[in-house]
Amino acid sequence: MGRTRGRTIGRTRGRTRGEDGHPFGMLWSRPVPRETCYKCWRPMSCCLCPAKPPMETRTRIVLLMHPKEFRHQKCTTGRLTCLNLANSEIIPGVIFGHDARFLSLIDDPGNYPVLLYPGDGAMSLHGGGLGASTVGQRRLVVFLIDATWHCARKIVRENPSLLRLPRLTIQPAAPSRFLIKRQPAPWCLSTIEAVHELLLALEQGGLDLYPDRNRLLDAFHAMQDFQLMQIANAPRWAHHVVRGPRVARAVPGAGTPR
Repeated sequence: MGRTRGRTIGRTRGRTRGEDGHPFGMLWSRPVPRETCYKCWRPMSCCLCPAKPPMETRTRIVLLMHPKEFRHQKCTTGRLTCLNLANSEIIPGVIFGHDARFLSLIDDPGNYPVLLYPGDGAMSLHGGGLGASTVGQRRLVVFLIDATWHCARKIVRENPSLLRLPRLTIQPAAPSRFLIKRQPAPWCLSTIEAVHELLLALEQGGLDLYPDRNRLLDAFHAMQDFQLMQIANAPRWAHHVVRGPRVARAVPGAGTPR
């Protein structure tokens, strides 16, 4: 017996013909595609676009999004961030040295571009490392890398122009609230949480205003609530395991866990 598209088609007697006259009827029918929202890139039935207009900020938030994140459109917190912030944008890619939009932002004399990325020499916003006198009348442009930590390190390594920018770091007020994804360390945050903490620190430092402090986290919680509801309603064989934070386990004879 022959097989087509994974289904047995050898025994055809007694089957009714489909509307197109083909003896296999519904075997050849294709699923009807779901209507898609082209802002959040989710099906219209589970659109996460905010009902309120995007929030205004003086600071320009620019997400350098790894192509893997850019293609993973259904559950990216970076895209959700930009839907809720008017002064934000996404630049997809890995190497940005020849990207016209990236170069225009860092070369504009009216901008003060910085990179939010931890490491030696990074200025702490909570410690007053970046003051209003440093920025002056220029527009603060903050670049964030939206990728896994492994991919983020690659982006930094492949873009010397990023390392030449002043770097900022923040001290999160709380550990990550991500329930459907396990973070590699307690201080690691999702993109939308990092932007929330960034805006809080900028407001405390007198560099910006954060008019609605619940806006980003409310959107983040709504996304997770929907995902958890989908998991709960999924067939048992399709359930995903929601893991908690990683905990170091002591191994007998292996010394202190790292």
